[in-house]
Amino acid sequence: MSSRRVLKAAQAIREVVSMAIITDIKDPRVKDVTVTFVEVSGDMRQAKVHVSVMGDDTKQQLALRGLQNSAGYLQSKVGSRIDTRYTPRIQFELDKGMKNAMMVTRILDEVLPKETSNQDDGAPLETGSDSNE
Repeated sequence: MSSRRVLKAAQAIREVVSMAIITDIKDPRVKDVTVTFVEVSGDMRQAKVHVSVMGDDTKQQLALRGLQNSAGYLQSKVGSRIDTRYTPRIQFELDKGMKNAMMVTRILDEVLPKETSNQDDGAPLETGSDSNE
């Protein structure tokens, strides 16, 4: 169970890191990166930043290396934002959630029978304008 303080720190880290990625980091490898969520350890010394990167595996690995190279800068930004005894050490991990969701959708499309467009014959389509007004 996470304490409220740890959850607030995770949210603050998420905000700081995502804004710094957008505005401050000039590394050409770090493009199309979204911070999905942050996990902070109970003693607040470690923070795992989960990121989603649009693109193929090569682009994802390049973006991850670029983020790891700029982790020190991002830690200093986090340290100035949150007031704790220790600044959390930032580690980046790829969030595979979207990739897994797309794979499940593709598998379901293959397995489930295709719907026909003539199933809704009884209901008229609405055009958005009422003729009764």
